[in-house]
Amino acid sequence: MANRNKAPKIVLLFALLLTGFFIFLGVMLMTAVKPRDIPSRFTSESSKAQRGSIISADGFNVASTQKLYKAVVNTRNIDPQKRDLFIRLFSIYSGISPKTIDKELRSRQGSVTLSYSISPKTAQQLKYLAFELRRLNVFVEYTLPSGRSILHGLSIVESGETREYPYGKLLTPVIGYPRKTEDGDYTKNRGVKGIERYYDDELSARQDAEQFGLRDVNSYLILNKESYTRPALDGLDVHLNIPVTLQIRVEKLLDQFKQELDADEVMAVVMESESGKVRALASSNRFLPKDIRRSDYPSLNANAIEYSFEPGSVLKPIIFSLLLEHKLVNPFDLVNGHNGRYRIGKKLITDEHRFDWLSAENVIVHSSNVGIAQLAQKLNAADYYQGLLDYGMTRRSGIDLPYEKKGTMPPLRRFESEIYKATVSYGYGIRVNLIQLLKAYNAFNNSGRIITPMVVDRLVDERNRLIPIEQEEPQQVITPATAERMKKILIKTVMKGTGVVAITPGLEVGGKTGTAHIAERGSYVDEYHTSFIGFANDAQQRYTIGITVVRPRTNHFASQTAAPVFKAIVDMLVEEGHLHPQL
Repeated sequence: MANRNKAPKIVLLFALLLTGFFIFLGVMLMTAVKPRDIPSRFTSESSKAQRGSIISADGFNVASTQKLYKAVVNTRNIDPQKRDLFIRLFSIYSGISPKTIDKELRSRQGSVTLSYSISPKTAQQLKYLAFELRRLNVFVEYTLPSGRSILHGLSIVESGETREYPYGKLLTPVIGYPRKTEDGDYTKNRGVKGIERYYDDELSARQDAEQFGLRDVNSYLILNKESYTRPALDGLDVHLNIPVTLQIRVEKLLDQFKQELDADEVMAVVMESESGKVRALASSNRFLPKDIRRSDYPSLNANAIEYSFEPGSVLKPIIFSLLLEHKLVNPFDLVNGHNGRYRIGKKLITDEHRFDWLSAENVIVHSSNVGIAQLAQKLNAADYYQGLLDYGMTRRSGIDLPYEKKGTMPPLRRFESEIYKATVSYGYGIRVNLIQLLKAYNAFNNSGRIITPMVVDRLVDERNRLIPIEQEEPQQVITPATAERMKKILIKTVMKGTGVVAITPGLEVGGKTGTAHIAERGSYVDEYHTSFIGFANDAQQRYTIGITVVRPRTNHFASQTAAPVFKAIVDMLVEEGHLHPQL
């Protein structure tokens, strides 16, 4: 009787077990066939390569790149009981105020970016914090409507790069400035002006870093022989020929002269005569590359190449050298000064200082318009025109800066005119830039050869391998004999003529002043450009130096505006050890 009562219970128990077994089989079957997200055993990490630096000749970083990071957190992953702890810790590590963090977290549910501009050092600290917050269970999983569980926590992700200029306005506008561009979610910089633009391709990052391999339980990459690594190839570093120590002093000097002369701008270039290396290229008008304002717009151009003007009397030595080269004049020939007044057709040519007779070379020494206008008539149109072209007029100098204005010169047929031959001979009717003048004058200090000025010395990659900069071959524009004669004439110009203010005992100094009216809307106004182009040499080193002052208002004579700037820079080269006078 007892066994009969137990039988139904055994049957029921067996049925329950069998039902449970079939349910288990059904669940396993559903799990096997149902589409699902299976966490990958592998993970990958990437890192953006960055833009190269611009480095001075004496080893200072004048422009460099700093990576920026963003901090992203999913609010649904923050344990409500530990929210205040997260805010306090993130504030300590990031430097962002707790109120700001709290406001951002309340702004929306889900993924929130707490900052877009975290420095690399702070980013490293926050990555450590993210790891610790996971360990302290500040982050908890939350479940999507699909049933999938998510745990993101705090993520520190590269967001872009920013360009840093630690010396502020120094070397602007030569180094130029960049603009921001978007590469997906990443902000990069591309050059707009100056060195940043000219060497943009070389400075730009070449290959981003990437790592791929197995991951651990915390999703961190395991580096072993099965993992794959591709290194970052940053942009090349650009090394200048310009030392910061000299450039700083030259810029301060130009600032001082701009104020004293009440000028719009003062420009200066110092170049090694034999190598073409530019040792200083400065302007009184500069800007902050990271804080450009509307008032800075006129200062953004490198006016040593982007501003053309009628050069005035600094063109006279170039014309005289062509006369010597074609054996059309002897330096000791006598020239009638016509007492400072000479007429060609309807054109009256005048001199500031009146001469009856003077030697041909003294036409340059004392800067006689009347004298050079007569001598220039000896040149035929073809030789005149071609000679100016050979010296680089209306041709880009080749300097490694963008947007050079090459100047203007009328066509060959105009040189048939006596008046035009005359006006060009003393620097009117032709437009040039300062670098073109510097390059032309270099022939007088370099045995008749003109050489391309170079701001950059070399490129260097991430392995410190040097990539030299290609430079155009020097061009022989006049014979060494003509160059030597012109050199002596320019030295005499400094010793006895219009350039006496530039005398520096113990050095070989030569040069020429130039003053020219400024033309506006087709007529000349009572404003001027003044220039002094010349050279300064010691026993070992030779420098060609160019100065231009735009609209000096206290005095319009080059001998009292541009020449003193030249003299001050030569003294500076001595003080900095670039020149050594023999006394």
